Amino acid sequence: MSETKRTTIPPRTYIGRGLPYNNIEGLPGWLIVLEGSDSVGRTTQLQLLRNWLEVKGYGVVETDWTASPLVASTIDLAKEGHTMNVLTFNLLYATDFADRLEHEIIPALKAGFVVLSDRYIYTAFARAIVRGADGEWIRNLFGFALQPDLVLYLKADAKTLVKRALLSTGLDYWEAGLDHNPGMDPYDSFLDYQSKLLKQYDLLAKEFGFVTVDARPAIATVQRNLRRHVQRVLADGLGHRPGDEPPAQDDDLDEELSSAGV
Repeated sequence: MSETKRTTIPPRTYIGRGLPYNNIEGLPGWLIVLEGSDSVGRTTQLQLLRNWLEVKGYGVVETDWTASPLVASTIDLAKEGHTMNVLTFNLLYATDFADRLEHEIIPALKAGFVVLSDRYIYTAFARAIVRGADGEWIRNLFGFALQPDLVLYLKADAKTLVKRALLSTGLDYWEAGLDHNPGMDPYDSFLDYQSKLLKQYDLLAKEFGFVTVDARPAIATVQRNLRRHVQRVLADGLGHRPGDEPPAQDDDLDEELSSAGV
């Protein structure tokens, strides 16, 4: 795309009641979310998307779950103690997200950037409900969140996820759901917990209109699928009709993956 300034700006809406002091009218940027369970490959795919968009001339801001300078260290310390209950989890998550929304996401959208979010509030929804929280309560808690322009749901089965986890960083206490399954073998707990999360993600995908992308094939295959969906959303915002935009150019994707060590 030679022109990256958004000309078609749909009305912005909140998930719930929103923040009355924040004016979200006419935000020209795009909010694109990558969702999915642990070890599904979100971070790798998001970085490839970022590189591709920047080469195409877009300004890109990346925001990560629990990365707020305000509470990131507090969340890390709380997790080390393995003592957080579902209420504490989500109050901290909501604080983290509110800080990033106000100081990262909305300013970037105002400036016309593409915001790539590694996880969004749907992660909190899925985790909270699996741990026994009330679905209405968790939705109200995060009601100040903006509706994204696109949610890409990277999906893989629990057995694929556990294999990837074992080949990378191993079975993390929280990712294995050991707080949810005290005393269970970590491997079995991971399969049980992640299977429950996947059911919740599938329900959320229907409720919120996620675009589901199979995360099991090769990295390059998944990335091509993601780029196709992202390009469609960007083209619509630039005022192009379906078919006006050329296919996503990925001739150099294999070389890009090689240079990135993927």
